Amino acid sequence: MVKAVLHELRLMAIALQFFTRVPVPARVGFEPAWLNASARHFPLVGLLVGGVAALALAVGSQALGTAIGVWLSIAATVWLTGAFHEDGLADTCDALGGAVSRERALEIMKDSRIGSYGAVALVLVLGLKAATLASLPLALAVPALLLAHTASRAAAVVLIRVLPYAGEVSQAKAKPLAQKVSALGVAVALGWVVLLAGALVALRWAWWPYVALALAGVLLGTIACGRWFRRRLGGITGDTLGATQQITELLALQGWVVALRWA
Repeated sequence: MVKAVLHELRLMAIALQFFTRVPVPARVGFEPAWLNASARHFPLVGLLVGGVAALALAVGSQALGTAIGVWLSIAATVWLTGAFHEDGLADTCDALGGAVSRERALEIMKDSRIGSYGAVALVLVLGLKAATLASLPLALAVPALLLAHTASRAAAVVLIRVLPYAGEVSQAKAKPLAQKVSALGVAVALGWVVLLAGALVALRWAWWPYVALALAGVLLGTIACGRWFRRRLGGITGDTLGATQQITELLALQGWVVALRWA
């Protein structure tokens, strides 16, 4: 039992190290298989990132105003993750924005340079995030960020499970993530989302429509991204997972705005 708990803590640390700049002690160790297994805790890393975003928003808004607080929140997540997911969004849109073959799209994803489609996608998505957060009162924006960052990481885990890897596994930047996540891994990842959603509703029952619409947005975004990637690439790549996270995060946040307008 103790060994099992320690192993899960190790997997959490590996997921944290993979997705953020947070230093992890060398004694944690590393084995390739652990990275694939750590996918079950990606939503937990999202919760941490969302917590940093919420803190930056709250402090920035109180000290400098809502507009600056919103941009500080976005900047904090970009810095904390090293623009990991934003880079995936840009590469995906560069590759799939034009009418190119599957092979050419995969080649474009490997190019470190950003093109017009990627630049426009970043401006639109980051701008929409900012506008969405600015449309929410602080009391709603904080839980919205926590749920959006958590659920959007689970969306990526689901796609790893249901879609094959589209590129050459031998050339994948993170080969263990080119392999399917186990059913247990997906269940745990979704469990983190359910726990957070339940906690938010338990904390304030009036939030249930906001939570429900946010999760609906993540679900629809995951389905749409999955269909898009299957049709154009035959599966996923690391970049498309980053794009999925960004798109579903935005849709989750917008779910709170829709619920607010209906309230």
